[in-house]
Amino acid sequence: MKIAVSSATFAQAIAAGELTQLEWLDVCANELEADAVVFDAAQFPRTDGEYLAQLKKTAVDLGLAVAGVAADGLLLEEGENWLAVADRLGAPLALARAPQANDGPGAWGAFTDVLKMRARDAKRRNITLALRNVPQTLCSSIADLRRVAKDIDSAWLRFALDLGTGRGNDGSAATLAKSVIVTATFDDPAIFAGSSDRFASDLIAELARFRGCVLLDCTIAAETPQNSATRGTFHKALRRFADLRARSLTAAAS
Repeated sequence: MKIAVSSATFAQAIAAGELTQLEWLDVCANELEADAVVFDAAQFPRTDGEYLAQLKKTAVDLGLAVAGVAADGLLLEEGENWLAVADRLGAPLALARAPQANDGPGAWGAFTDVLKMRARDAKRRNITLALRNVPQTLCSSIADLRRVAKDIDSAWLRFALDLGTGRGNDGSAATLAKSVIVTATFDDPAIFAGSSDRFASDLIAELARFRGCVLLDCTIAAETPQNSATRGTFHKALRRFADLRARSLTAAAS
């Protein structure tokens, strides 16, 4: 497994002007020592070809893999535009979430119709759609993801399983097998970084055979005297996870 960081984690710092996207890439490589990054649509100041080429080249120079592009608009009218952004960045994945939960009789059918169309668009660009299970959307559970897989039946649709939502549910192992990236969201990096917290160890155990990226996600607030250590604590959390991963790999090889 590889460790990935989303630009959404630094949304507040980027919005406050403390970081640019390019500076965020440098933080991911040189401060956080991540393996890969996920570009979130909300943090792009622009998406012209020259700028996307600069982002891609910077990631290459820093030794970062571009794991994917995440955009809530992927299943809306502008979805094809975000696939084009992913294509230009060399991202193999486009992470999408379903629309908000809706009890209307035609909601599921309308959702799957759009998803089928977008999966065809993704196939033309050789990009895999990774559908997230997000609370309060039409796909919030393992059962919802399995239903989608059955309805769509496309090799270009896979999952971006949220292990916080999916852990312990019946069928989680089978759903993990169809996941191309997984997300682990934690609220407090200080707790996640602590050796007494079991969350990181449990993640390692669950992902022992997973070869894709693990997107470790929390919210890094804009720098103030009260939270100026947050980025450093996040680094410690990622380092702890990397250490546990290394130990797990060493144990498996022995």
